[in-house]
Amino acid sequence: MIRNYLKIAFRNLWKNRLTTAINVVGLAVAFGSSVLLFLTAWFEWSYDEFHTNANQIFRTYSVSNDPEGVSKSETMPFPLVPTLKQEFPEVEKAARIMWGSSVIQYGDKQLRKQVRCTDADFLEMFSFPLKQGSSQTALNSLSSLVISENTANDIFGNASPMGKTVRIGSNGVWKDYVVTGVVADAPKNSTIEYDAFIRIENSPSYAEGKGRWDQANHEVFVKLRPDVDQATMEKRLRPFTAKYYQQNIREMKQNGAKPDSQGELFSLRLQPLLDVHLDTQKVEGSGTEQLYVYTLVLIGLFILAIAGINYVNLSLARIFTRAKEVGVRKTLGALPRQLFVQLWSESVLTCLAGLAFGLLLVSLLLPAYNTLFKSGLTLALIYSPASLLVILGGFLAITLLTGGYPAVALTRFNIVTVLKGKLSPQKPGALRNSLIVAQFALACLLITCTLVILQQLRYLRDKPLGFDEEQVISIPVGNDNDGNALLTLMRTRLATNPNVLGVTGTGVNLGRGRDGSSSRSISGFMHKGHEVATDWVRVDYDYLKTLGIKLLAGREFSPQYATDSVSSVIISASMAKALDEKTPVGARFQTDSGGVYYQVIGVIPDIHLYALHQKVKPITMHIQRRDDLDYILVRVTRQNMVSTMDQLKALYKELAPRSEFMASFLSENTDRWYKREERLSTIFSIAAAITVVLSCMGLFAIALLTIEQRTKEIGIRKVLGASVPGIVALLSQSFLKLVFLSIILASPVAWYAIDKWLQDFAYRIDVPWWVFLLSGSLAILIALLTVSFHSVKAALMNPVKSLRSE
Repeated sequence: MIRNYLKIAFRNLWKNRLTTAINVVGLAVAFGSSVLLFLTAWFEWSYDEFHTNANQIFRTYSVSNDPEGVSKSETMPFPLVPTLKQEFPEVEKAARIMWGSSVIQYGDKQLRKQVRCTDADFLEMFSFPLKQGSSQTALNSLSSLVISENTANDIFGNASPMGKTVRIGSNGVWKDYVVTGVVADAPKNSTIEYDAFIRIENSPSYAEGKGRWDQANHEVFVKLRPDVDQATMEKRLRPFTAKYYQQNIREMKQNGAKPDSQGELFSLRLQPLLDVHLDTQKVEGSGTEQLYVYTLVLIGLFILAIAGINYVNLSLARIFTRAKEVGVRKTLGALPRQLFVQLWSESVLTCLAGLAFGLLLVSLLLPAYNTLFKSGLTLALIYSPASLLVILGGFLAITLLTGGYPAVALTRFNIVTVLKGKLSPQKPGALRNSLIVAQFALACLLITCTLVILQQLRYLRDKPLGFDEEQVISIPVGNDNDGNALLTLMRTRLATNPNVLGVTGTGVNLGRGRDGSSSRSISGFMHKGHEVATDWVRVDYDYLKTLGIKLLAGREFSPQYATDSVSSVIISASMAKALDEKTPVGARFQTDSGGVYYQVIGVIPDIHLYALHQKVKPITMHIQRRDDLDYILVRVTRQNMVSTMDQLKALYKELAPRSEFMASFLSENTDRWYKREERLSTIFSIAAAITVVLSCMGLFAIALLTIEQRTKEIGIRKVLGASVPGIVALLSQSFLKLVFLSIILASPVAWYAIDKWLQDFAYRIDVPWWVFLLSGSLAILIALLTVSFHSVKAALMNPVKSLRSE
């Protein structure tokens, strides 16, 4: 029986090769695309789930109810962890983590690695297994070093690293460490990444900040007892916060801050470890945007839905050609169950072929997909038992949905009506029309979103940043070099180079360079009875000249003034407004009691040090040598830019032979601010293209079948004098009405979705009206071209052929 079902199914599929090919290709593309998108979303959701006690681990963050609004931060002061462990028995383990990279030297090898500063509890809190050494003792000593397997292979090869002494350098300072453990490499779905660990007491800033509650520069993770929940611990932290953050709370009160609904001006909260990667609402800028992950799932469902709609529509379009076959089978005694299995088996074979080709596409496209979307998918993940079970379940669901309804509809036809030929094929069903509308509505939605995202991305890249990023090269100094000394040497050597227009240094890179690092230093202080918060930026002489920043008042830093390197500052217009001085140039302020009085020598327009997701902040620039220079900026001429970059590389290698040259243009760096938006636009562009192609394939086949059913009608109309344009218009108008309806339905949904997305940007475009007109026009044009191919062909047909049998 099964063999007979399959034989007839193969025969029918082969007989209708065009529609079968359209279904198989559409399903293959849909299955392949959706598998990649769903697995990417699952991968993002799986972050940190491999930790045994993940539900007991939390990251601390602070909430400040400032007059300007609520601000949240994950950075904590050094005394927090020892004080928490001392005062709260609920805290089983706690560890501070300071991010950064350093140079590891062993013999003649020097490698830049992600060396994390942490506490001894770290290896016991998290489930990163030690391959060598003990998690209880590996970080007991201040000279202990735990390295990853990858780092061990890079430095020691096949030799055992245990007990070996290496040197780690940061900012020109070197220290010896003994390898006391080898930890497994972090999985790709781990929030915490590392190459090595040392004790946090080795941090250069630890000695000064170990007793200060007003300096925050690292993250803190705590592991609570199993019987303690998040809400209880947060409630217990209220008196703790009031006790140790008195100065901060007092200053907030003086500045006019208002308490929240729980009566708190400043509070410490806990963020579950499993939320850290995706919960960007609690701590700004951490992890991956949840909207991005949900968008992947939604687009995958859209693509599957469109492919399924194609299949159902084609099945419904062929329902009248199969009706007599079903009527004859019923007359000969076929049961409804047997008819359903026969018709459903064709759906199973079609979907199975589509799934097979879809998985083949996944295997072929996986490397390019991972590169394009920065994903960590592997074939092992795709073909794991859990993934295959999900794919099989989805496959069965789709076959039932796409093949089940047409099969049920066919088996319910009245035998007498079918065999008498009274079953009219002239009026398409409401279901088929609804599916076509849904199909093109999804296509219009994706086209509109793509156009708006591209417009916003263009706006972000074209908006003036307050400095000239063109022709400026940013060179990371490197952790094993002294930035001030390196800048002095490069200035001297480049002074006679005709292609170099300016050289300066800074502690904060503009944009995101090839080194991938980003830093920010915000200083808050009281001035004239109100709080002032400002970005504190270390720069050097010629900074304004090199970046093309114009002065609004005052002067630039100059070596001719000795006080410039001690107490002089240049501030932005927003900072001048925050100080509330009638004449900003010459104004003096103090950042901490008993500290240096800083004097303003110049005022510049507001500049964007960071991405345009947030409003521009007050900026204070200084050139005090106590802060490091991490980047050297070189402005070059437009001529010979490539050769100038090569000259800078050769000079850097000469002056810093042990460091990697990782220079990049500032224009490239600022573009990297918007990689997430660029990736989202790529996803929508590809999804829109797939959606349009699948929709056209379905419409192409439906138009073909519909026109075949109206061949005699077309012949009669031509005999009665109908023109070719008239017949084309007649055949096309019913489809175009459906497309027009889909545009009306999709436009408000698209506007709402894109308006919500734009709220994430402090600087954004207004949703342009012409985007909806353009996306609708594209949908109509595509549908018209698709339908017209068959309409024109049918209108040009000789009516004698179509009416010969009458």
